[in-house]
Amino acid sequence: MPDPLAPFRWLAAPMTGSARNPLGDVFSVSFFHGLEPAEVAARFEPAGAPARWMTFAELDDEVMEFVEQTDGGDGGGHVGVVRIGEWSVVVEPYGWHTTLGENLERLARGCEAVAVGRHDYAEHSFLYAVDGEIVTAFKPHASVNRWGSDPDRLNEPMRRVGLPLTATSVKAAWDTRWDDTLPKAFALAARVTGVTLTAESFDGPLLVASTTEWSQV
Repeated sequence: MPDPLAPFRWLAAPMTGSARNPLGDVFSVSFFHGLEPAEVAARFEPAGAPARWMTFAELDDEVMEFVEQTDGGDGGGHVGVVRIGEWSVVVEPYGWHTTLGENLERLARGCEAVAVGRHDYAEHSFLYAVDGEIVTAFKPHASVNRWGSDPDRLNEPMRRVGLPLTATSVKAAWDTRWDDTLPKAFALAARVTGVTLTAESFDGPLLVASTTEWSQV
């Protein structure tokens, strides 16, 4: 029987091994509907600092330099933006700013947005926002504990990707495999946005903006 999560398992894979995972074990990916990359980049740099076009490798170098300078406590310091279909997709290597509720609320003003975060040393995250309001959010390993203005808005697509909606028993909670939770979160994002990320999604030019000034506002 085909594995419905197969297209998303690379996002939970280690950086080494047979699966290509250029993003590592800490990153966030967010999706903004109807906005051009330049519009999204400008939301990260309110002072109007010019964004720059880079390859993913160049972005990764910038991130590693920032992490070394800050000892990693402030995330990766940079995001890269690319247009995929009707959505501008933001990749934040070694970062988690877009998966913080108050940050996504500001970034999602006037649009629909989804943010998914992987953090192997803390918790993974999923947030769905509309016009600056968090509608549904949860930790993928504990999807029964949802919050937001309408926590049940995504119940049907969550059910379809296998994210539990109710904790009917202790056994049911334990039966949810930890290794599946992140692929399920990205499968849910794909159902909301129509964008199925691949390891090649960020191979083209990325419009890169700094998060340092924005995250301190």
